[in-house]
Amino acid sequence: MKNQFTISVFTENQIGLLNRVSIIFTRRHINIESITASESEVKGIHRYTIVISEDLGLVKKVVKQLEKQIDVVKAFYHSNSEVVFQEIALYKLSGTAIKDLSIEKIIRKHHARILALEPDFTILEKTGYKQETKELFDELEPYGILEFVRSGRVAITKPMKKFNTYLHEVEMAAKQ
Repeated sequence: MKNQFTISVFTENQIGLLNRVSIIFTRRHINIESITASESEVKGIHRYTIVISEDLGLVKKVVKQLEKQIDVVKAFYHSNSEVVFQEIALYKLSGTAIKDLSIEKIIRKHHARILALEPDFTILEKTGYKQETKELFDELEPYGILEFVRSGRVAITKPMKKFNTYLHEVEMAAKQ
């Protein structure tokens, strides 16, 4: 049975690594639903947050294969219940659309923010789960959305073991 998993891949910041990581998923015919790359809490280490829907057995195999990559320090997989996650969405509306009072009610209802209010356009921001950003999109669509973009998932695990602890364990194992 396919479940949604968040895979965190901690890497050195090397050119071409994202390509090598994505090839692992491509070869196994796994669709990446979302991918985000950023710095991590450890200097010099970057983090890819990858969301997939697959069987647990295949997810475990992929994580092991990811860890075999030279520049990958450690990879983890987590179910949705083991992480706190959000996405951000930006909506660009025409400058005249914001003058409609019902838009203000929609913005308040969805706890969205106005990031830019210009004569020609208005940009709104909504942070939340994918379904929440989609609901706001659906309500704004009749007013004419000029542009829309949603980020990939950003996630933090609930377990208390820090990445530094894993990094230290890897260093100790390498010395033995």
